Amino acid sequence: MAAEPTATALGMLAPDFALPGVDDHVWSRTAVRGDAGLLVMFICNHCPYVRAVVDRIVRDVQALVSLKIGCVAISSNDALAYPEDSFPRMREFARENNFSFPYLYDESQRIARAYGAVCTPDFFGFNAQLQLHYRGRLDASGRQPVRGAPRRELFEAMQLIAATGSGPAEQIASVGCSIKWRT
Repeated sequence: MAAEPTATALGMLAPDFALPGVDDHVWSRTAVRGDAGLLVMFICNHCPYVRAVVDRIVRDVQALVSLKIGCVAISSNDALAYPEDSFPRMREFARENNFSFPYLYDESQRIARAYGAVCTPDFFGFNAQLQLHYRGRLDASGRQPVRGAPRRELFEAMQLIAATGSGPAEQIASVGCSIKWRT
């Protein structure tokens, strides 16, 4: 089922976290932030929306790192109900897709709730002061095959945040699978 995030107050401070990564390290907000900002992505392994854009996520993260934007992906899905999103499968997914950024497991789902994440993928772009300035989509493709070169909305927003500290006035919410909450 597709879910669309509700409006999150721009300016909100990035909640802190300490979560295990697929690389066997525990990562915090401080450890992943960049000098010019932070991109927090809520994704999961099985979501067709994530699978459709994962190559572009990897591409854009590589470009954002050169702009001094720190990037991290977090999976918060209930792995008991969705075994494909288990921590061992997260390791495989990160390796198969050549993740150059930490991929973290939010088993308690506390961090997803703190951020107000509701779907995968769900993107949160913060400036150098860790204030939220982007809550939008990667691009217009959704889970459809890419035709041409869609405008890189997330990349452009984070590029603007790195340069000015503020995000774009117009932001279109991400659409994806709902986070699989524990009952």
